[in-house]
Amino acid sequence: MLTHEKKRGTMTVRLTGDLDHSTAGRIREELDELISDPGIRRLVFDLSGLTFMDSSGIGMMIGRYKAMMRRGGSIAVQPGNAQVDRLIELSGLYQIIEKLA
Repeated sequence: MLTHEKKRGTMTVRLTGDLDHSTAGRIREELDELISDPGIRRLVFDLSGLTFMDSSGIGMMIGRYKAMMRRGGSIAVQPGNAQVDRLIELSGLYQIIEKLA
């Protein structure tokens, strides 16, 4: 599930439940619509409610990272679940995406 909040050019997206091959496509579509607003300069993924993520979630995040970079924007992750955080770390995403404390 995806909920969002927009404040001064920052779109914070809170993901809950599972982010896997069966949910990533729908979430990708929702996110693309949300960030189509050119006023969005920063995308923050709040993963504190995520219970599971697989490589489909990594792919979805990389795609949104590329979209934000094309417009000179930025992206960050608010980690949650230790297993999800570890997957992001092992994938190397934290080398290109900011990890919030």
